[in-house]
Amino acid sequence: MANEEWALNGELILSCNCTVFCPCVISLGQHQPTEGYCQTWAGFRIDDGHFGDVDLSGLNLGLVMEIPGYMSRGNWTAGLFVDKRASIYAEKAITRIFTGKAGGTTGLLSILVGNFLGIERAPITYETREKTRLFSIPKIIDGAVTPIPGKERGEDTVISNSEYWIAKDIIVAKSDKSRLRAFGRNWNFTGRSAEICKLEWRGP
Repeated sequence: MANEEWALNGELILSCNCTVFCPCVISLGQHQPTEGYCQTWAGFRIDDGHFGDVDLSGLNLGLVMEIPGYMSRGNWTAGLFVDKRASIYAEKAITRIFTGKAGGTTGLLSILVGNFLGIERAPITYETREKTRLFSIPKIIDGAVTPIPGKERGEDTVISNSEYWIAKDIIVAKSDKSRLRAFGRNWNFTGRSAEICKLEWRGP
């Protein structure tokens, strides 16, 4: 199963405790987050996806991560939320992808994540309202992320052609609201840094 060909296509948002904007996108883990450590959650909308013969299309996911200092030094803590609509086969496939065991884009997670908090199934919604992305896991995550306008009217501020592992192009954003209560954490990142990225992950 580890050698199955897989792909996830869609969109993801990320909300963290950094002041706007998170330096990790450019420093690639060679600079500390603005608070000296990273607390973050991410939401995923899979428009089209598969793991071997297992269809992952139409599912939403949530990820919680803590990084104690420099991203590149590892010792990350992570927890995963899987759409309650996912089949048991889809859940197993998603778990392999997000623990890095499936290789490819997320392969480094198998090295960097030292503490995996586990998986919870939940109803998850990911919506776009004008330019704002709304992400919700009832009683767990309540988020709204909006791009920061660029100089050209109607265009977003974008970091392009980055080597950042999550995506090549990053829309710079800010959290209009960002509350998380999960795995013993109680975070509020409203007004803090956020990202919007095209999801184009594959492996192995």
